[in-house]
Amino acid sequence: MNPLFRISALLALLLAPLLAAAPSERLNVLFIVADDLRNTLGCYGDAAAKSPNLDRLAARGVRFERAYAQYPVCNPSRTSFMTGLRAEQTGVVGNATLFRSLLPNVVTWPQLLRQSGWHATSYGKIYHAGGGGADGRDAWMDTGKSWDEAAMFQATPAGRVIEGRNLTGGKLKWCEWGMTGGADDDQPDGQTAAHSVAMIEKLAASGQPWVVAAGFHRPHDPFLVPKKYFDLYPPGSLQVHHDPAGLSPLARLSLPGGDFAAAFGAFTDVERMEFLRAYYAGVSFTDAQVGRLLATLDRLKLWERTLVIFISDHGYHHNERNWWNKNTLFDRSCRVPCLIVAPGAKGGAVCRSLVELVDLYPTIADYSGVKAPHALAGRSLRPLLENPTAPAPERDAAFTLVSRGPAGFGQALRTDRWRYIQWSDGDTELYDHTVDPEEEHNVANQPAHASLIRDFRARLQKTVPYRPSDAPSEGPAPARKKKKKSD
Repeated sequence: MNPLFRISALLALLLAPLLAAAPSERLNVLFIVADDLRNTLGCYGDAAAKSPNLDRLAARGVRFERAYAQYPVCNPSRTSFMTGLRAEQTGVVGNATLFRSLLPNVVTWPQLLRQSGWHATSYGKIYHAGGGGADGRDAWMDTGKSWDEAAMFQATPAGRVIEGRNLTGGKLKWCEWGMTGGADDDQPDGQTAAHSVAMIEKLAASGQPWVVAAGFHRPHDPFLVPKKYFDLYPPGSLQVHHDPAGLSPLARLSLPGGDFAAAFGAFTDVERMEFLRAYYAGVSFTDAQVGRLLATLDRLKLWERTLVIFISDHGYHHNERNWWNKNTLFDRSCRVPCLIVAPGAKGGAVCRSLVELVDLYPTIADYSGVKAPHALAGRSLRPLLENPTAPAPERDAAFTLVSRGPAGFGQALRTDRWRYIQWSDGDTELYDHTVDPEEEHNVANQPAHASLIRDFRARLQKTVPYRPSDAPSEGPAPARKKKKKSD
């Protein structure tokens, strides 16, 4: 027998068990996304929030204290973290743009894992699918490319609203809350949880590595949540934030759906409290669905073989600057909760380094042992997961973009101390987080900060250049009042 053939046969015999075992040893990925969730969780210090399951997840993994979205609106943000590219790179700056229309050949991270042997399934809202309709929803969900299969759900007749109202008298159709009847599974998010659990059980038995993405709609509007979650927050149990005297509301902006700033400005304390209560109910509803997923990992003993990521697509305002929505460049709109559990990560740790949602793609690729086919805007969080108190490698700022359509755009740079906002009309804002965590005092006009502003402006132009298209942005986009000399 040929000696080379004999050696090859021996190597094949020795390596066969390793090669056969390799697929089952690759990490699974459980990717959980909440919609419009700011850091309204017990693990982030909100004493009013009832979020025991997400608090348990934080205790098992690493809680990122300062994680930032790259765009504070659903579709642009999700396109960004699924492709690993900034909104400045994707060109997706509104909810009506199907990302494949601009990036037909980009490889998303679940698509990359599918190509490498993972089975990938999506339930609920991972990509923004609002513009697809029933006929075009597969395209919006990217079924067949990102996912082997994907599904979204609707409430059942038993899950109808039994009490609620529109907080603006119908001026803003989305601004409504409703206590619903039925069980959790009579709501879309309950069905997302149920299908995700069933798929994890099925794939765990198969031995094939898997991705299960669960996208929960709540606490996004309309705030339709089973009554028992409203009952967790009796009237009077929550406290509404009020801005200091003299701080003007965001300027009026007329949209087909109504004038957001004017509607919010007309809120009484009754409307503010109802809005807040409905939002918190949505947080607890989502928390309960996440608990079902975590219980499945417990029961099937999958924690050591699963990378678990929980995020929101962007933040949200609760009356800061008299605004009750997202789509601003302030910290409340850009900052998101981010909890990650991974083998070898420090359980129960807190990381205060600045991180971005574009870091998720390289993190998943790193833990999965695959290489992205295109240059990624972020960096793997693995070093921070293993040593959360270490300085973030080559990262001392987070960046966020927002478009105002033909009116221009704004870009924000967040460092350890500062939030700098540069608008395309030349307007600038600067907030010092050491003394002004709610960003209520713009100090951009102070001569002492002139050099700092020049440096930040140059850094934005160098790091994230942006050339806006002629297409207008969609969604509630608050215009800005010109700053006063006294600001």
